[in-house]
Amino acid sequence: MEDLVSTAWLATELGRPDLVVFDCTKYLPNEPLDGQAEFLRAHIPGARYFDIDLFADPDTDLPHMVPTPGRFARLAGAAGIANASRVVFYDQKGLASAARGWWLMRLFGHERVAVLDGGLPKWRAEGRPVESGEPAPPRPAAFVPDFRADRLAGIGDVKRVVREGGAVILDARAKGRFDGTAPEIRPGVASGHMPGARNLPYTELLNPDQTMKDPAALRALFAARGVDGTAPVITSCGSGVTACILTLGLVRAGLPEGAVYDGSWTEWGSRPETPKATNP
Repeated sequence: MEDLVSTAWLATELGRPDLVVFDCTKYLPNEPLDGQAEFLRAHIPGARYFDIDLFADPDTDLPHMVPTPGRFARLAGAAGIANASRVVFYDQKGLASAARGWWLMRLFGHERVAVLDGGLPKWRAEGRPVESGEPAPPRPAAFVPDFRADRLAGIGDVKRVVREGGAVILDARAKGRFDGTAPEIRPGVASGHMPGARNLPYTELLNPDQTMKDPAALRALFAARGVDGTAPVITSCGSGVTACILTLGLVRAGLPEGAVYDGSWTEWGSRPETPKATNP
């Protein structure tokens, strides 16, 4: 299964018994919309809502951190995901948060998973059907996780890279937030970036219609940030969501995917002991 699938492909596959489709929309704290409410207004037929705040660790004050394998397995099974399922994630903005669902599934060993290229906007622009209201409840399934620790980075890993090098930290936030010239969107979080990190706003990976650029264009973008496959990569962002778009881009470009720093800038920028850099 390709990591990125087209609307045409999904239209032909809808209704297959092994296919599970999720709206994985997560709006930022400064966006006055609720993903689940918007899902109820309009969603791809047969889709269900994937709440990244539910598929998360409930025992931390950081947003939507990775859950334990046991919690993920229980929630995935309750959502109708089996190990044999093909899973497709999309979001309401095009390609903003769906990659988080894709990455979570792969973190727990499920490779039969994809992101819908262009998401709901492209689906609707092509005149394809949507539904509203609550979907039918899923049929519970059994999901056995196979946790892939190499795809996850913690704050200790990032501190070591900042101190000693050995990997490239790629930050998916907008340039102003990375530079420290724009305020952070969460209270109590400093502006700036990890010393030595490089900025690649996730929007640069996307075409105007919110589809992802072709592999050659992606490789050029990564190469311009010093990412050519010779050094490990850690992707980061505000809270571990758009960092997954960079990871998806690395996979699409044929480069080693590295790891996602789950706590991302929300964790780093709120810790008093972590060094912060700004660009004037």
